[in-house]
Amino acid sequence: MKTKLSLLAICVAGLNSHYAFAAPDPVKLQQAIAKQELELKQLKKDLAELAAQQNVQREEQKKQAKVIEVAKQEATESKFSKFSFKSYGSVNYTSDEYYQNVQDTTPERRGRFDLERIVTEFGYQFNDEWDMEVEIEYEHGGTGAALEYDGFDEFGEFESEIEAGGEVMIEKAQLRYRPSDAFGVKFGNIHLPIGLSSILHKPDQYLTVLRHRSEAAVLPAVWNETGVGVFGEVANFHYQAQVVSGLNSEYFRTYDWVASGHQKRFEHVNADDLAYAVRLDYGSFKEGSAIGVAYYYGNTSGNRHKSNKVSGDGTVSILALSGAYVQGPWILRGQYLNGTLSDSDAITQANKTTPGLKPGNFAQLGSKSEAFFVEAGFDLTDFTSIPLTVFANIDYSNPLAEVETGTATKRYENTWTSVGVNYFPIPEIVIKAEAGRQQVAVAAIPDTNFFALGVGYQFSL
Repeated sequence: MKTKLSLLAICVAGLNSHYAFAAPDPVKLQQAIAKQELELKQLKKDLAELAAQQNVQREEQKKQAKVIEVAKQEATESKFSKFSFKSYGSVNYTSDEYYQNVQDTTPERRGRFDLERIVTEFGYQFNDEWDMEVEIEYEHGGTGAALEYDGFDEFGEFESEIEAGGEVMIEKAQLRYRPSDAFGVKFGNIHLPIGLSSILHKPDQYLTVLRHRSEAAVLPAVWNETGVGVFGEVANFHYQAQVVSGLNSEYFRTYDWVASGHQKRFEHVNADDLAYAVRLDYGSFKEGSAIGVAYYYGNTSGNRHKSNKVSGDGTVSILALSGAYVQGPWILRGQYLNGTLSDSDAITQANKTTPGLKPGNFAQLGSKSEAFFVEAGFDLTDFTSIPLTVFANIDYSNPLAEVETGTATKRYENTWTSVGVNYFPIPEIVIKAEAGRQQVAVAAIPDTNFFALGVGYQFSL
């Protein structure tokens, strides 16, 4: 195009110079003008084509820039889409009648606020088969408390270091490899599938204000241990099998059986005795209706810091049966726990005489424990515009169902019955109210009444 413009300029300049020195010939002048007009038309056509080409080029450049921008955005989104963040938490108010000690028969009513827990969960999807999760729990406003065993003390003592008033702990830190729905492997700090609280632990997944008291009286809350497990789903059957760190019987107590033996309290987890857990569910408790059975087995004496004080294995075995029916407005869930502890008398005597422990009246241990709960709810959404669920609940626990020798005290055999409501202002938030009665299986101890309010939330990004 530049060449054509140059030639035209030369022609025009030549004509001008020629006619400057020669008399114009009308015929030739007419031919020259006609030729120039043709060349001007061609020039205009070429300029129009050039402009069109430039417009096309500009549009192409815009499209390319947009493609690049979209690609960059998709790359950024793809990178961050591998991350996930979840959180749930609850804050409660309780009004209970408390006994000052196990001999007290006159309760005192106390009201308490509790920032029960805030849980944050971070996840990352490496690829289609590998992912990781880290769950951090802040209980009762957060804490820093550690228990360590000082083996260089004259008698070997347990020493506590209290830094704050609650608890901050890693509740889960696992890697998972899942090549298919039917099979997967997870390892790290993982949840044990023993007890429904390990499956349904978010505020909107249970009806009561507090998690079920019956389970807390015998098992660690949302039980987690370090180990490895396999899991999968086949034809609506869900299975899990795990090998994990075991319990430490030095901290078994009357009031919560083996729950306090969870080694989260120690700076280091002893792993001389491992434990084994299996679970099989038909259906999904998280999604609705299901039935399930779980079993736990593990020795505990080898994990004691003073392992020479108990010659027996201190074997813990726990059977858990659970079921849920969620259909239409109805919500019905229940669980039965049955546990046994071998060498319970030997552990009782050893814990009484271990420096730094001083369990006192809480030393007696049951060779057998029992617990169950049943909760029933009815969703009123179909009958009112208010998203409200009413419920009734019963919890029962007896960590001293049987003892090896002597007579088991009934002081820790408790039954809680209650009624309440769950209100959902939005699906991610639940406001709860519950009123009930606690009964102790000792005639001299009067029944007590309790009331609780709670607010919980859960969301995921």
